[in-house]
Amino acid sequence: MKNLIEKIKKLKEEKNAIILAHSYQNIEIDEVADFVGDSLYLSQKAKDTNADIIVFAGVFFMAQTAKTISPEKKVLLPNRNAGCLMADMINHEQMIEFKKNHPNIPVVCYINSTAEVKAECDICCTSSNALKIVKSLNSPKVLFIPDANLGKWIEKKLKGIEVITYSGNCPVHNNVEVRDIELARKKYPNAKILIHPECKPEISALGDYVGSTSGIIEFVRKSKDKQFVIVTEKGVVDRLKRDYPDKKFILIKNNMICESMKLTTLEEILYSLEHEVNEVTLDEDIRKRSAHCIERMLKVSK
Repeated sequence: MKNLIEKIKKLKEEKNAIILAHSYQNIEIDEVADFVGDSLYLSQKAKDTNADIIVFAGVFFMAQTAKTISPEKKVLLPNRNAGCLMADMINHEQMIEFKKNHPNIPVVCYINSTAEVKAECDICCTSSNALKIVKSLNSPKVLFIPDANLGKWIEKKLKGIEVITYSGNCPVHNNVEVRDIELARKKYPNAKILIHPECKPEISALGDYVGSTSGIIEFVRKSKDKQFVIVTEKGVVDRLKRDYPDKKFILIKNNMICESMKLTTLEEILYSLEHEVNEVTLDEDIRKRSAHCIERMLKVSK
């Protein structure tokens, strides 16, 4: 693995490339990544970089986002099969129909969606900035796609705003049940339970903290507590265990694994960078319209 890492680092320098890695990736990817984080953080880095090539260790919609806001860059997705089940739950036609059924209401699009869907929305959001984005619209009603769980969590937090949700979800987070949290409370009575808002609303209601991937990591960093139950994808626990060896982390369920996020390997990163294959391209009209959605989010998030 050491030889692989050295080859990738050398190629990055030769080609003026950067590697962006999501926190759900296999942890060894961090050895070659320039930036590791959640969707908002990586979007900001894709926007700001002076690199000629962006290699995205993540899933397809993330690479699309990078291409959308940095059209002059070559964006590579090492494994083209790395998709997102939530993003696949709504396509362009379904998006049009959803808007048609709820006319004249601003549409907030979760970043876990394709460029074609974003092109039909007013503003994008991530789990890090969702509350701020929805609030910024100053509207009594908003449409929220595609994650119903996140949308309803936002509605509960922002009292007085009706959030009309599409019926999508993240199967990994949606898999958590109330009994899982109750069992964790009994087994680890001194642990803080940290929950991602892609979980069902009744799950989020039981957490000591609810927030994005970066929010959960930041909570741990600041906390004096020594034990945490983590209710999100396994990659977060792997990084927390590495970075805070003096603290104990328990993954809520063993099956909290996004299979698509685990597809990318160091070998594929090397190959894609070496041969500049699996380039992500976008129709220019779609790119421009989805860029408006993302750029508006980035502006509000500053």
